[in-house]
Amino acid sequence: MKNFNLINARKQKNLTQEQLAKKLGYKGKQAVANWESGYSSPPLEKALLIAKILDKEISFLFNYKVQENHTNKEHNYFK
Repeated sequence: MKNFNLINARKQKNLTQEQLAKKLGYKGKQAVANWESGYSSPPLEKALLIAKILDKEISFLFNYKVQENHTNKEHNYFK
């Protein structure tokens, strides 16, 4: 299923798939195209960086949920 949240957020920032990919350290746009088409999801560290670049919550872009451990303020990420 297409990730319209990611597609629209990228377009709001006036970035092409290739431009976003380069900001993430990829040589080509294929990884971004795969995430947008729903074929795959980015690794957590890349998803966090995408959220920062696009100024969106990771949960909005990729359905990752952030769970805070209240005893030591650690963040646990899961999908």
